[in-house]
Amino acid sequence: MSGDGFVPVTGGCLCGAIRYTLTAPPVTARTCWCRLCQYLGAGTATANMIVPRDALTLTGAMGDYRSVADSGSVMHRNFCITCGTPIGGHAEPRPHLYVLRIGTLDDPNRYAPQSTIWTATAPHWAVFDPALPQAAGQTLPPPPAGN
Repeated sequence: MSGDGFVPVTGGCLCGAIRYTLTAPPVTARTCWCRLCQYLGAGTATANMIVPRDALTLTGAMGDYRSVADSGSVMHRNFCITCGTPIGGHAEPRPHLYVLRIGTLDDPNRYAPQSTIWTATAPHWAVFDPALPQAAGQTLPPPPAGN
């Protein structure tokens, strides 16, 4: 357990080549329906936690795919080079944060999405949880502490 009482969270890819430990709670968790996430989610939204980068330790060989997101940010999307599991990534304007795929958690029930973003680009058959706040486009996570 870390000094603040947070129990570290672990996860990894399908084949086990990538493992990680998160030692601080996520900033937020959300589903994303941007067009690029639909590709990554094989036609559906992605479910992501935004976590402090300095609280995340990743081990194993990961690929890095650089692209421009619908928001205009340059993104680095990381994946296992052995089994292809999407692990997460980061936006160049926010290197202090990492977008971690909830499905890679050893216990994916630990964090549920708190909002849904990019609803405007979702297909007409998409289903949104009416209990969660929704945004038509991008919403930004909070800035780093001290800013």
